[in-house]
Amino acid sequence: MTFATETLSAIIHHHRPHLAETARFLPIKTGKFNTSYLVTGGQPEMILRIAPPRDAVFVFYEKEMMRQEPQLHALLRAETTVPVARVFAFDDTHTLIDRDYMLMERLPGRPLTEMGHVNYEYVLRQVGSYLAQIHALHAAKYGYLGAHKPMEPQRNWVDAFAIMWHKMIDDIAGIGFYSGAESSSMRRMLDQYLSLFDRPLAACLLHMDVWHQNILVDAEGTVTGLVDWDRALWGDPEIEFAVLDYCGISEPAFWEGYGKKRDTSPEAQIRQIFYLLYELQKYIVIRYGRSHNPGAAQQYKYQVMQIIEQTHLQSRTKFR
Repeated sequence: MTFATETLSAIIHHHRPHLAETARFLPIKTGKFNTSYLVTGGQPEMILRIAPPRDAVFVFYEKEMMRQEPQLHALLRAETTVPVARVFAFDDTHTLIDRDYMLMERLPGRPLTEMGHVNYEYVLRQVGSYLAQIHALHAAKYGYLGAHKPMEPQRNWVDAFAIMWHKMIDDIAGIGFYSGAESSSMRRMLDQYLSLFDRPLAACLLHMDVWHQNILVDAEGTVTGLVDWDRALWGDPEIEFAVLDYCGISEPAFWEGYGKKRDTSPEAQIRQIFYLLYELQKYIVIRYGRSHNPGAAQQYKYQVMQIIEQTHLQSRTKFR
């Protein structure tokens, strides 16, 4: 989706009137969810991110999820050394444009995907250190707690994850990719193992989208930004680790920076499978609902079912 220069200029004029005549807009082609522009012509340079329309097909937590970002950016800038952009403006009134949007500073550096010459292990150690700081931030309740309010916050992680799992199943069934029998089977499967999620742990802040595109680095390999906080939730760091596994981030250098060893118990390994399945299932909705690619959605469903079959989740041999 592209927007007319007049529309973009009206947004800038509203928030930065002195840039109205000089602002230039360069599309950022790497965005997967929002439509983003680099705004030049003044100092500092800025990023304008425009959310999808509210009637688009979403995973349950994606609807209006930009709403939680300004508060998260402020928290991270106040409580950590994680490189996070200042947010200059957020607007969900749809007065100037029929979308939510956010205007923030442009961080230095380029996405790691474009910086193949840098020391990758050095980057991962920094990312590990930053995620340790992020996970040290705690909340009183669990789940998606942001202003977009996709679920009722819970007093413990086991209840929060159960709600998240069932909502994900609802989303996939709602677009016709799980039959009634398949939905019931996926729900029963979690019920069989739910006790493994019922353990004391803090509600940690989780980024949930740390991959190479969302890590900014400079020419020396210094991490200059962790971006795209709209998928953040509060809960078990192990679910973040599943995303890191899937995205190729959880290498030894990452764990050196993180400073803590990972739980590799049989119980943790089962939880990790469910967390991976939670991550993978979102792509069924995304590929079908937003990319309009039912073939790709079917491939993700096939991958989910293969993992279930290969890991024998339906039997509890290890825990009988």
